Amino acid sequence: MTQRFGRVRIVLTALVAWAALAGGGVAGGAQAAAAGDSLRQVAEVPVAPGVAYGEFRTTVPRGIAHGHLLTVDLDDPRVTVDLLYPGAVGARSPVSELADARAAVGAVNGDFFNISETQHPGVEPTGASVGPAISSGRRLKGAVPDGQRFGPAMPPGATTEDVLGIGYDHRARLDRLSLRGTVWTPDGPLRLRGLNQYALPVDGIGAYTELWGPVSRQRATCGTDTDRAAPCSAETAEVTVRGGRVTELADRPGAGGVAAGSVVLVGREEGARQLRKLRLGDPVHISHRLVGRGPVPLRFAVGGFPIVREAQPVDGLDASAAAVRTAAGVGDDGRVLYLMSLDGTPGEAGMTVRELAELMSRLGSRDAVDLDGGGSSTLVTRDPFSRDVTVRNHPSGGAERPVPNAVGVFSFG
Repeated sequence: MTQRFGRVRIVLTALVAWAALAGGGVAGGAQAAAAGDSLRQVAEVPVAPGVAYGEFRTTVPRGIAHGHLLTVDLDDPRVTVDLLYPGAVGARSPVSELADARAAVGAVNGDFFNISETQHPGVEPTGASVGPAISSGRRLKGAVPDGQRFGPAMPPGATTEDVLGIGYDHRARLDRLSLRGTVWTPDGPLRLRGLNQYALPVDGIGAYTELWGPVSRQRATCGTDTDRAAPCSAETAEVTVRGGRVTELADRPGAGGVAAGSVVLVGREEGARQLRKLRLGDPVHISHRLVGRGPVPLRFAVGGFPIVREAQPVDGLDASAAAVRTAAGVGDDGRVLYLMSLDGTPGEAGMTVRELAELMSRLGSRDAVDLDGGGSSTLVTRDPFSRDVTVRNHPSGGAERPVPNAVGVFSFG
């Protein structure tokens, strides 16, 4: 794999693109800018059948913002989109490595994640993402409580359960995925309130599977539903279930990978009290699913809060803090997916979330979500000739930041 920070390497395309920008126009094939509109796009470059890459510049009050865009035609039967992740929920890798490992033709970084734990000395950050996640139809995790999320403030009405997804009908949409689960015990059913999450609701019980990875589960019992910085709970319990029977009991959440075929249950407060009633050998059955609101189940889902609905910015978006940002948008009744990352080169202007929403609407999105930004913002493509993966934007930290997941684009043509 070759990793490069830079613009399109095809010389003819670059010349056409920058000539268009310099002249204030748009090369053939690019979306035209309306009179008085500061958005200037260049001709898109085919990356693979049904997938194109392009760049744009737009004026914001702080200067010129430079962005990178993947346009994905979901009507093309050769194209699919899936969640990329490093084999475990509690793990991170650079976007270029995630894309290369799965032979994706393009990708952008995904959800916000548990990046630090300065409020809880001695507690290991998990690297796990905030929202629900589905990869190739496989449920990876549920959403943490709203007050436990990392990232900019969500607009009114948004929750950590909000996702961008693509259903088995090959159509993209914004949805909301809620965890529905039960722990069946000899004393009766207990509600399951977490699945491979770095934070559990107060009084809750969470399930951790082999997909969680070896990172500690201690963080799950820290903070509250409304305060991420609140102290860790003093009342916890952990139960290991294998083959439908309790095989281990502990007072504190542990670390180390969960064996295939096993499930580790972690409880806090009332959830811990309920788990302590279990004894070695007790029969326990655990069931869970992620329930969406759309008519077709999602095959892929990544967490992100809505910023555009019906081609308009949603109310209550932050309009003060500017940063490098990544977003994903849906157009043409779910038939087109737009994946965008701003450039983090020093001197390039960032955007507020409100400006990001306006941008995604102008790019063609009828609905859009905000994804992780700052040093995480990364967009990559695979060269159609050399097959090398290239980082198209310049990450603001000077190098790629390892992230828990990414939106990967595939084309089998």
